[in-house]
Amino acid sequence: MRRPVQTLLLTLTGIGLLHSALFTDTYLRYVKTGLRPVLIASGVVLLLLGLAAAAVRDGQPHDHHQHGDEPTDAEAHAHAHAHAHAHADTAAAADDHGHSHSGAPRIAWLLFLPAISLLFYAPPALGAYTAARSGTKPVTAHRTGFAPLPATSPLPLTLTDFTQRVQQDRTRAVDGRTVRLTGFVTPAEDHDGWYLTRIIFTCCAADSQTVKIRVYGTDAPPANTWLAVTGTWHPRGVLGTRTAQAALDVQNARPIAQPVNAYTDDLPLTPS
Repeated sequence: MRRPVQTLLLTLTGIGLLHSALFTDTYLRYVKTGLRPVLIASGVVLLLLGLAAAAVRDGQPHDHHQHGDEPTDAEAHAHAHAHAHAHADTAAAADDHGHSHSGAPRIAWLLFLPAISLLFYAPPALGAYTAARSGTKPVTAHRTGFAPLPATSPLPLTLTDFTQRVQQDRTRAVDGRTVRLTGFVTPAEDHDGWYLTRIIFTCCAADSQTVKIRVYGTDAPPANTWLAVTGTWHPRGVLGTRTAQAALDVQNARPIAQPVNAYTDDLPLTPS
């Protein structure tokens, strides 16, 4: 891959990163919000490197002979003859190895695809396919006790909060309470039922974990559909202990837009 092409690749990648981090929220599909400054800094560095490489190349003197230093015919002929022999030797060596070193492999051009995708096409976000093939995030022990729940009905909770209340709250505060949970649909492994799901980034998509709530009382909507679900705990196991299943008997399931903070287990930032 020639130097001008490498320069263009650096510049495109830098512009793509800056576009994703400054003018869209696409970057939230792959990293946490806190990494936005890092993406912006990386985009700036790549863009500056690309511009600097272009400036250095444009500033290089062209290969020409100074006036009065023109080679003689004999010198020019000898130089051309030596150059031809060197080129022939290089070509023969390349043929002996079964390939040519005159340029980078054609597959290197594929590096332009991710750079261009940052500008024109955002790869699909993680969803039901990933959640169905990843383990459920273990819910941490709530060591300080649970605060009383507000009287709001339906009570908005995150999937983690609901799971902790079901399996650890000895006061059984969620018993009979109507709660509202939000997430996307993941079909069950046995294709019998479905889960309300959130994928959580610790840092980025590579270390994502999944929180799931089993849903009863309604047919499975299409996978990856974002829903606001209201219902009550589905009695299975002993409430307030690890034997209790984090599950919901649905009273209502309403489609919502994917929230901005889709890869956290927080309450949605967008109206639902």
